[in-house]
Amino acid sequence: MSIFDEIVPRSGSGCFKWDSQGYGPDVIPLWVADMDFKAAPCIREALQKRLDHGVFGYCHVDEGWYDAMISWYRTRYGLELSREGFLYTTGVVPALSAAVEAFTTEDIVPGMKPRSRKVVIQSPVYNCFFSSVRNYGCTLVDSPLRRVDLGASRFSYEMDFEDLEAKLQDAALLVLCNPHNPAARVWTAEELGKVGEIARKAGVPVVSDEIHNGIVMPGHRYTPFAAASPENAACSVTLASPSKSFNIAGLQNAFIHCDNPLWRRAIDKALNINETCDVNPMGVAAAKAAYSPEGAAWLEELNLYIHDNWEMLVSMMPPQFPVAEQEGTYLAWVDIASAGCPASREVEEVLLRDFKVHINAGSMYGAEGYIRINMACPRSVLREGVRRVAAGLESLAAK
Repeated sequence: MSIFDEIVPRSGSGCFKWDSQGYGPDVIPLWVADMDFKAAPCIREALQKRLDHGVFGYCHVDEGWYDAMISWYRTRYGLELSREGFLYTTGVVPALSAAVEAFTTEDIVPGMKPRSRKVVIQSPVYNCFFSSVRNYGCTLVDSPLRRVDLGASRFSYEMDFEDLEAKLQDAALLVLCNPHNPAARVWTAEELGKVGEIARKAGVPVVSDEIHNGIVMPGHRYTPFAAASPENAACSVTLASPSKSFNIAGLQNAFIHCDNPLWRRAIDKALNINETCDVNPMGVAAAKAAYSPEGAAWLEELNLYIHDNWEMLVSMMPPQFPVAEQEGTYLAWVDIASAGCPASREVEEVLLRDFKVHINAGSMYGAEGYIRINMACPRSVLREGVRRVAAGLESLAAK
C-alpha cells in the first residue's frame, strides 16, 4: 500500500477544493489544482519545528532559502540560478501579474518603455493567463497549440512556431506554460530553444510559468526554459514555486528569477505597487524542506503514483472520449466534443448536479469541447470519481 492511498478527510478544514462550493459529502471534487495527499514528512517536520518556536512576525527570507532554490535547480536541472536574480512573492499568479504590469506599463521604470500592450499566450492554457493580461487592460493575443492525434483514443499538442513568430512581431511579451497546464506537455529542450530563437528575433521577453515543474511522468524530462540555452536565460523571466509539486500552495511562497537587472527592477516595482512582495515564515520553512534530498525522494514516489492514476483513468474512460498523453502535471485533459457532448460548462454542471463529481470545463482554458480532471488523490477516490465522469459523459453523449 502506498502512502498516497491514505484518505485524508478535508471537508470542514477550510479547504477551497472541498469546502468552498457548498456541496455535500457525496460529491467528489476533481477540479482545482491541489492534491489530497499529506505533505512530505520532511515538510511537516520543518513546519512543526517552526511552529514550536511560537513567534510568527514579519518574515525575512534567509540565505538558506536561496541556497535551497539554487541547489535544487543546479542538481536536478543543471541550471545555475544567480543569487541576485531572485525576487520572492506570495504565488506564481501574483508573479505573473507583476511581470505583465512591468512589461506593458508606461514608465514603470525610467528608460524602460513597453513596445506594445499585446501579450501572447498559447491556448488551451491556465485560466489566470487570461485574467492577468486582461486585468491590466492589455490585448490578449492567442497562438493556439496544435492538436496532434496519436490514435487509440490518445492525442497531444505541439506549438505552431510559424503562427507564434507572426504573433510576436508587435507583442510586449510571451507568456509560456512549462510544463503545460492543461495540455500536459513537458516541452523538450529543442522546442524551448526554438521558442527562444523566435522570441529573440522578435525582441520579445519570455515569461515562463514553471509551477508544475516537479510533476513529470516516467520517460519525460522537464527542462527549465532558461536551461535550454544561455540565450534563453538572457531573454526570459522564470516564475516557479514548490507549491504544486509538494502540495503547499496555501503556504504562499514563490519566486521570480530574472538575470536582466532592468527587467528585474521593473517586476520588483510592480510587486511592491501591489503589496505582494512579502511571504510568511511557514512558507519559507516548507520550501527549504521541500527542496531537500528527502523532498526529492517523496516527489519521485508521487510521480509514479500519479502516472499509475493516469493509466487507470485512461483504462476506465470510454474510447469515444480521447485523453491527452500525460507527460507532466497531475491534470488529465479529456476530449468530450468528439462524442457529441454539449458545451463543457454544461457538462461540468450536469456532472456535479447529477453524478456528484466536480471537474473543470475546458472553456476556462480557452478550449471548448474538453474537460480537465485532477488526478492527485487516493486511487480509490479517483476510481469512483472517474466512474462517475464516464457514466455522466456517456449519458450526455447519448442524448
